[in-house]
Amino acid sequence: MGHAPRPCSVAIALGSHDLSVADTAAGLLARGMAPLVVMTGATSPTSAARMPCGEAVHYRERALELGVPASTVLLEPEARNTGENITKSWELLAANGIEVTSVLLVSKPYEERRAYATLRKLWPSVDAVCASARVPYDDYVSAIGDEDMVVAMMVGATQRIMVYPERGLTVEQPVPSEVRLAYARLCDHGFTARLARDERA
Repeated sequence: MGHAPRPCSVAIALGSHDLSVADTAAGLLARGMAPLVVMTGATSPTSAARMPCGEAVHYRERALELGVPASTVLLEPEARNTGENITKSWELLAANGIEVTSVLLVSKPYEERRAYATLRKLWPSVDAVCASARVPYDDYVSAIGDEDMVVAMMVGATQRIMVYPERGLTVEQPVPSEVRLAYARLCDHGFTARLARDERA
């Protein structure tokens, strides 16, 4: 999304198989970009083996290892998709009496736009600032250790950006023609494992 980090009411670290999301959130808190963070996420097919205790739990453990005070971390361990990451975090913050006018939305690099589109649809009253690890593609793939999975995840994220607005799950986002062509080529080459085939966000 190209957003510059700025102070927000809260950070929300969207659950995934990628611990760099927790690292990024911890770094942003250390810089004073948010007073607290919600770690959100249960498990998914791509995270179950890496994070058997649940994405939010492993994110929290990583943040504490990096020096984030436990008192500034809220745990939301039930969300199973991006829409639930947003709505369940919102409910948790409200239950704790935390007023939110802006959200620092922390995700995997290739998920920023879909996360933004989801938040704008489900929680339109808050400002959204997106953040993720800033690393070259080859370095990112090396850290994850599975390029096929990364590409399949990117293809799935792109598909959701294109089709979810008509399902009422996200707001519309521009998708350039060259991106649509690249998406089609990658699908033709078999990177279809993470395509959405139902209504999940």
